[in-house]
Amino acid sequence: MTEQIDPEQGATDPATAPVEPEVARRRLTRHLVDITPLKASPAFARLWIGGAVSGIGAFMTQVAVGLQIHEITGSTFMVGLVGGISLLPMIVAGLWGGMIADVFDRRKVLIASSLVSWASTLSLVALAFWDVHLQGGGSHAPVWPFYLVTTVNAVATTVGSAARGSVVGRILPEHLISRATALNGISFGAMVTVGPALAGVLAAGVGLPWTFVVDAVLFSAGFLGIWMLPPLPRLGEKVDAGWHVVKEGLTFLRHAPNIRMSFIVDVIAMTFGRPYVLFPALGATVVGGESLTVGALTAAGAIGTLLTSLFSGRISHVHRHGIAISRAIQVFGAFALMFGVVTLFAVRGDHAAGPGWSGTDLSMLALMALAMAGMGASDEVSAIFRQTMIITAAPDQMRGRLQGVFMVVVTGGPRIGDMYAGILATAVALWFPPLLGGIVIIALIAILTRAQRAWREYDAQSPTP
Repeated sequence: MTEQIDPEQGATDPATAPVEPEVARRRLTRHLVDITPLKASPAFARLWIGGAVSGIGAFMTQVAVGLQIHEITGSTFMVGLVGGISLLPMIVAGLWGGMIADVFDRRKVLIASSLVSWASTLSLVALAFWDVHLQGGGSHAPVWPFYLVTTVNAVATTVGSAARGSVVGRILPEHLISRATALNGISFGAMVTVGPALAGVLAAGVGLPWTFVVDAVLFSAGFLGIWMLPPLPRLGEKVDAGWHVVKEGLTFLRHAPNIRMSFIVDVIAMTFGRPYVLFPALGATVVGGESLTVGALTAAGAIGTLLTSLFSGRISHVHRHGIAISRAIQVFGAFALMFGVVTLFAVRGDHAAGPGWSGTDLSMLALMALAMAGMGASDEVSAIFRQTMIITAAPDQMRGRLQGVFMVVVTGGPRIGDMYAGILATAVALWFPPLLGGIVIIALIAILTRAQRAWREYDAQSPTP
């Protein structure tokens, strides 16, 4: 016999029933980033906080250097050369620095590389004040010292980052690695959001020299986090540093198709999908706003990164990392294409670019910022799974060298991308590099994913390199 329901009493439909506040809170919590790694490891917490603070200063300097060189030369191509000149030294530093991190105490490697970075930042302070002094006489400082100092900084940063990435697997258990990587996305998002925006405000307000000074001050927080790490000597038998150790790492990578593929797809994305070198010219001649526009666009990408990491609570439920990375990079390419299309309309518009917000085409800036936010969000999804794959699928004795190669990719790739964008922007138009690059990214990732079966079938529950 079927129970009859009194229509006067009504019935509760689970799909439309009101959600209790506690249930809603729990649902939201499941989607928010998991901060367990910060609680589980005080060493990781100090390293994470210090890295975020000092990273804000580092990204301030990255933007400020571009503004400084554009101010001296007026050339987007010369801004792009910042990355091109440092590319080969960074490749060497990544390979050699990763080897050093696998041979020596990783804490000591981090301390030494950080001191070199600090010295190079102080050199930028001196160069910027020198340029201000020369401007009083109607001239500028030569640009080559800026290239030299930024190259030294890039080399030191590459070595330090290789060591830093290999440390995480030693101070956290394996099941927390993906969550720690997501937390790193939050710190990176904060760096790229606050750093460039602050650089734009400081450059417009107090000048470029004092922007570099702030970076030098913030650096101390990151150094403190490194100094307080426990000793991290090599595990297993001791080996002598040398080319044979580098070669061993490259041999391992040659037989690690999944890790190798993670590097390849990232190089494609960073080479063809980086419009950052175009920002000074867009701010000066197209959209307006000058340094304010540069800071806003750079920060927009970081906001996308930050939001993705903030709502990364479900990442531990994703196991098909290869597929997830490929799809994320194709979305990245779509947003790069969008940025190119918006830039095309902006270039063909009739807006008269001027300084400050009053001289800015806010509608075009908003659309460009939306595209940058989408690129930052999709890139962070890819980064979380790529970094997790590298740490969990490789033995600890090999992580430094793989992180060295990873740093060559994540820092060298963008520099190739800066040169690609600078050359095509000079030869064709500002809108051409991101528009073409977005199409290339989508097509190449589709081809490679279809061709690599092991990549498509990669399962994080049984990670294989």
